[in-house]
Amino acid sequence: MGESLLKVIRQNCKPEEANDRTLPNNAFLVSYYDSDGQEKHDLVMSSKQVEIFDYYWDLYQRSFITMKQSEGRISPKLWTDPNAPKKKK
Repeated sequence: MGESLLKVIRQNCKPEEANDRTLPNNAFLVSYYDSDGQEKHDLVMSSKQVEIFDYYWDLYQRSFITMKQSEGRISPKLWTDPNAPKKKK
């Protein structure tokens, strides 16, 4: 079986950040309540939507609120994370 390609792009972000069209087209905004009852949002990408759901359901179960696709337009193969550390040559 293939490995999971789940990647958290931004943790604890603002929901408006999902409107960024430079995100990959397989990015989703996941909303949930943390242990203190605060609503939190993460931007996550994966090759399969069900992997994202399963991951967050296992973590938060009843505190899971929703998951919606971002406005990303970039192919995941071409997208590079601007926050990732630069590789040295």
